[in-house]
Amino acid sequence: MPDRIPTPTGAAAGLSPRAQLCSAPVSAGRSGDPPQSWRKRRVLLLNTTFEPLTALPLRRAIVLLVCGKAELVHGDPAGTTLHSASASHQVPSVIRLSNFVRVPYRGRVPLTRSALMHRDGHRCVYCGARAETIDHVVPRSKGGPHAWENCVACCTKCNHRKADKTLSELGRRLPVAPRAPRGRHWRLVAGLSETDPLWLPYLGEAAA
Repeated sequence: MPDRIPTPTGAAAGLSPRAQLCSAPVSAGRSGDPPQSWRKRRVLLLNTTFEPLTALPLRRAIVLLVCGKAELVHGDPAGTTLHSASASHQVPSVIRLSNFVRVPYRGRVPLTRSALMHRDGHRCVYCGARAETIDHVVPRSKGGPHAWENCVACCTKCNHRKADKTLSELGRRLPVAPRAPRGRHWRLVAGLSETDPLWLPYLGEAAA
């Protein structure tokens, strides 16, 4: 993700009259989300190259669109629109910057529950059932670190059965050695609690 995403300022700082529309009260055009839920909505921001950059708050995404700093790629599937006193705007799901933003190199992807579940396909690595929790291959009680290479997705049943035992004590082996994912897509996925289906083509293997 970039260190800075263009942030339009207010009228006192030279914002055009068109952009000031975003400061006006808005309401839903169809039976979409109630206004209080819009604060929680996120919009996927793409670079000009269609590389995913970050997930923006809905209001900030609208400002970028109105100011001409981004273009709509995918709108809300429900067709919800926002209305101000003089204009209407389709609620976006995915937008794309008009100008290229250079993304600084980032190191290791942070280990989060969301990213780890994505890495393991939301499946228990021990039995293949739906994963519900995270297991430390080498238990923390035996010095196992909380790191990508020692954490796997796990179902509750296998987690209880394994408890604080090692795989060698159970006579089992992992089908694939866990490792840290690589790529900018993974950094974005690591910060998401949920993913809009329209984002998946842009998140690549990180969301598979």
